[in-house]
Amino acid sequence: MIRRILLATACLLAAQAAHAGAIDKLQQFLESTRTVRADFAQTVVAKNGRQAQASSGVMMFSRPGKFRWQIEKPYSQLLVGDGEKVWIHDPDLRQVTVKKAGTAIGGTPAALLAGDSAIERNFTLREAGDHDGLEWIEAIPKAQDSGFEKVRLGFANKELRAMELFDSLGQTTLLHFSHLERNPRLAPSLFHFVPPANTDVIGE
Repeated sequence: MIRRILLATACLLAAQAAHAGAIDKLQQFLESTRTVRADFAQTVVAKNGRQAQASSGVMMFSRPGKFRWQIEKPYSQLLVGDGEKVWIHDPDLRQVTVKKAGTAIGGTPAALLAGDSAIERNFTLREAGDHDGLEWIEAIPKAQDSGFEKVRLGFANKELRAMELFDSLGQTTLLHFSHLERNPRLAPSLFHFVPPANTDVIGE
């Protein structure tokens, strides 16, 4: 699920759009942002309404093409995109899964957080109104096999605050961003991953 969340976030943040309201705020956000660092709180809700799990961590991206998504609680998991490959590290399993960026992203609700793909090539966009004090954008994937029914982004005062992902199995993932920094100086090493010793690497 972490890679789906990251990829969906990525495609939306990487978009270029020219609409009014919340979609216009997305465009302005992108035009003025090259790097981002933010804390996130994530909740996954099952189809029956039961909360399946909650987690939190830090996300970063550097346009074009690089991102870092670090879950810190309740367990550690790291996803890094270096522009060519996507690395998913599960320390508890001592396992790393690696894919080419194009393969990992494809036409799903995906494209790296810092990517440059046009969102309207892969999604149908519409204004989704105001609720919870945010202005919302809704994106419905055009691909039949994306795994998602829709993705939503919430903005407040031109700043990204939340995201909601509705997958094809009826599961909903809710993300809230805090302490968001735009254009911080991020070390290149944050977007470079070397598998630790005694770790199984799958897919390289």
